[in-house]
Amino acid sequence: MRGSKEDLPKTVDAADVTIREAEWGEMHVGFESYHKTVDIAPQLKGLPDDMCQCHHWGMVLKGRMLVKYRDHEEVVKAGEAYYMAPGHSPIIDAGTELVEFTPKEEIKKSQQVTPT
Repeated sequence: MRGSKEDLPKTVDAADVTIREAEWGEMHVGFESYHKTVDIAPQLKGLPDDMCQCHHWGMVLKGRMLVKYRDHEEVVKAGEAYYMAPGHSPIIDAGTELVEFTPKEEIKKSQQVTPT
């Protein structure tokens, strides 16, 4: 499969982020554009350790994000590929664009949790 950012359906179009996403086989693919700095932590409340439990692979196309783990932090900048292991909480800077791949069953489980 292949596709450009414009090929994927826009599923979120908010003041802080635009997300275009689809399922390709067993993977979920998302093109994400952040208009404001976004801390994902509030959306992770209720998950184990209040952190995302999915595996993610991707590339920051533009901008930067800080990925917090329990025992360390990583900064991922434009032009860098990344892997996020389960147990993370990212903060994405305004102006960041990225493409990310996640096993579709993992992301479905994480989206079923309602923040407390």
